[in-house]
Amino acid sequence: MSTGLLFWLPRTLAMGFILFLSAFALDVFGEYEGWDIVPALFMHLLPSFALIIAMIFAWKRDLVGAVIFLMMAGGYIWMVGPGRHWSWYVAISVPAAVIGLLFLTNWIKKRRA
Repeated sequence: MSTGLLFWLPRTLAMGFILFLSAFALDVFGEYEGWDIVPALFMHLLPSFALIIAMIFAWKRDLVGAVIFLMMAGGYIWMVGPGRHWSWYVAISVPAAVIGLLFLTNWIKKRRA
């Protein structure tokens, strides 16, 4: 993998992953009406806001991105708990783990150079 691709791939995938998570917040429009939508939407978007802040810190520091996304992958599995359908884990944890591993790979490659 070229250095440019290894730099941009985890960042681009992370932005897509944040958009994917944000799409789950759209269900508030079917459940709430009027001004009740605002706090509900904010609460549903908190994970996305947290990941945006994490991406700001991880943009120049690959190790930070690796730690955050790998912790998110494991933390989601721990938070959801056992007994769920396998797709619950795959849809959130696997993309987060892949992004974390790409950040880690880029960090290792930069340290060797």
